[in-house]
Amino acid sequence: MKLLESCVKILKDLVAFDVLGGQSNLSIMDYIIEYLNDHKVEYYLVPSEDQSKTSLHCRIGPAVDGGIILSGHTDVVSVEGQKWDTDPFVLTEKDGLLFGRGSCDMKGFLACCLASVPLLKAAEPKRPVYFAFSYDEEIGCLAGPALVEAIKNHYNEKPRFALIGEPSMMQTVIAHKGICVLKTTVFGSAGHSSRIKQEVSAIHVAAKLIMWLEAKMDILLKNGRVDDRFYPNHTSIHVGMIHGGIAPNVIADQCSFQWDVRVIPQDDINEIVEEFGVYCNGLVDELMQKFAGTKIVTTEYHPPVPPLSTNEDSGLVKMINAITGSSKVQTVAYAAEAGQFSEGGFETVICGPGDIAQAHRANEFVAIEQLENCLDMIARL
Repeated sequence: MKLLESCVKILKDLVAFDVLGGQSNLSIMDYIIEYLNDHKVEYYLVPSEDQSKTSLHCRIGPAVDGGIILSGHTDVVSVEGQKWDTDPFVLTEKDGLLFGRGSCDMKGFLACCLASVPLLKAAEPKRPVYFAFSYDEEIGCLAGPALVEAIKNHYNEKPRFALIGEPSMMQTVIAHKGICVLKTTVFGSAGHSSRIKQEVSAIHVAAKLIMWLEAKMDILLKNGRVDDRFYPNHTSIHVGMIHGGIAPNVIADQCSFQWDVRVIPQDDINEIVEEFGVYCNGLVDELMQKFAGTKIVTTEYHPPVPPLSTNEDSGLVKMINAITGSSKVQTVAYAAEAGQFSEGGFETVICGPGDIAQAHRANEFVAIEQLENCLDMIARL
């Protein structure tokens, strides 16, 4: 079977697994494991604590330093509420485009990797090629850190590079923003609205906290914390959801809001969150004079994902550009596991088939031409 035909067949099989972020991915992993077993590729699992999900890594080639990791995630986002023209979990070809949930983000890349196994084995590469497939990327890149550590600890040799196959139209992406999503809950005292000066309104306190977050974003911008490779070119802090109160004439004793921080590589998520915590503590100390039970609790909705920033002159960038025929590099505003691989000590870029504009939307597709270009990249690699 020709390489492209094999790739499309594998992609059809992968799309049929409707594994969403947060759900067990063992079914799609069983398929991948069976495929690797058929081609006599030894693999290793990195299961979640409850054993309901697992990441996988393997090596093709000699156990020597300097290899490259090809990595992608097995989960997809929901199709609920979206109007699809085709069954989202049945790969459908129309005019050179392959429609299906995950065809672009990012099962197309996984299919290219798996279809290339016979080629990689036959080529007997002088440096190893590793696969690293994760779970729960779509809900916060939750499996990335453990997968990175497993690769570092399992092999005696040290891979040098990592290529994350997120959809980039086969262009080399050298930087992305980091992200953390948090939830802050304020606990105050309930009472009649006429007693607003005697009680602690959780909503009023939450409003002060939200204004602090917006002011912090403005301060960073005013202090010149910008990176013109991105749009917007600064760290963003945004509150997207707020809940509190039971009636207009009742002082709210509880209010919560969810917010995210998307940092440029020069900024540190942890520093921003810690500074916010200092402000919260000071506010609580002041408000406890009114109500001793005043509390402000901030928890991570999902843990921080570090930004990616790879030097444009790095060996990996030059190599990927050479084998893809590209002379440009890009940056993206979304976060990905690339930052986690970079933080783990691997020189990392993003390069994969498909357009990120197709991700997470109805009628998601990847062009067959993009799969061909990705297969060619792996062959040249």
